[in-house]
Amino acid sequence: MDLAALRARLPAQPPALPLAPARGDYDLNPSARTQTPRQLLPAAVLLPIVLRSEPTMLFTKRSEHLRRHPGQVSFPGGQVQDGDASLVATALRELTEETGIAAEFVSVAGFLDVYETGTGYAVVPVVGLLREGFSLAPDAGEVAHVFEVPLAFLLDSVNRQEHMLEWKGGMRRVHAFEYGTNYIWGVTASILVNLAERLLAP
Repeated sequence: MDLAALRARLPAQPPALPLAPARGDYDLNPSARTQTPRQLLPAAVLLPIVLRSEPTMLFTKRSEHLRRHPGQVSFPGGQVQDGDASLVATALRELTEETGIAAEFVSVAGFLDVYETGTGYAVVPVVGLLREGFSLAPDAGEVAHVFEVPLAFLLDSVNRQEHMLEWKGGMRRVHAFEYGTNYIWGVTASILVNLAERLLAP
């Protein structure tokens, strides 16, 4: 992927509030959607593209002892807090809190579609360019480890899978990627599919 053209492929402005999801967990599982309207909580994640000679994407693996999503691979991110000035501020704050990477190493390239999770969040994916020279200091209480995957691997449709997984007593179809011992699925994988569609569209 030509990173010089990345910004042209992504919306330069964040989505307007209140957030209106264009994608979500129910895209692959429409029968699971409840008919009861619900109030979605705003959240943001950062997709950190590391500017190496061959660009990579940085991920975290959540600690096994966490109550929510233990052991899952995710992007740095979380729910918007009162002190956050913007959705970008949320994503950058979470990056620093989870990985120890200072926000000054990140340049925002743009945004992907708002994503609705089955757990009740409207998530804004913020695509960031992460320059080399950063230091890692993961939050041991939340992050088991931090790792990188070549961006080219994630953009290649050959490496994209769909799996059926058991989730809360039922079966759920999910996007997934397998890279070494790392299994990337669910919301994280779906956001990667959205990224690939944006960057590889004619």
